[in-house]
Amino acid sequence: MFRKLFSFLIPINLVKKQSAFSKTLEVTYVNGTLVLDSLNTNYSYGSLQRILAKGLRYIGYKRIKKFDKILVLGVAGGSVIKTLVNEIKFKGEITGVEIDPNVIELANKYFNLNDIPNLNIYIDDAFEFVLKTNSKFDLIIIDIFQDTQMPNFLFEDFFVNRINFLLNINGFILFNTMVLNPDHELRNKNYRSKFSSDFSVRLYPKVEQHNELFTIKKIR
Repeated sequence: MFRKLFSFLIPINLVKKQSAFSKTLEVTYVNGTLVLDSLNTNYSYGSLQRILAKGLRYIGYKRIKKFDKILVLGVAGGSVIKTLVNEIKFKGEITGVEIDPNVIELANKYFNLNDIPNLNIYIDDAFEFVLKTNSKFDLIIIDIFQDTQMPNFLFEDFFVNRINFLLNINGFILFNTMVLNPDHELRNKNYRSKFSSDFSVRLYPKVEQHNELFTIKKIR
């Protein structure tokens, strides 16, 4: 309790863990709230939670609550999952895919992710998982970073087309991207052009300064 109160003055680090995927993982009290950070960016329960919560609001909480199955690619500490369960009151099936077992270990220990009964976690590469799964989803959340870097496969045609295939009609993709330079802006512009008239694509720029959110609805 003392550390939590003292964190309103300065951040209080609880644990630092090495990661093969994100270099360093840290759990820290900041202003009385636990957050999960990599070396250079927030992974869960800080700005990232605000960013993804905005994206979910853009889609609509009432609409999401009626969905049956949600896929989260890139779980980290699970802040978007907590938003789905605690704020939206989503009762359907949530599938979370996270490549880094160290992240899930921290998420379970410090953020009680393993207490969510309608959540199934898979330690797997997101690319491999979407190739293997036969399930279809009403909402696919893509939030995959290695520190501040985004893997190239997220923007390649094969992955984009596979995600589109896994999405039900009237379902949504929520894709969180980071834009730090003109190359990233061009990358996002090219990504947007990959969707046919079967999809309705909206881009929300400068969410928490460096992030751009895509919401993509499959209309037929």
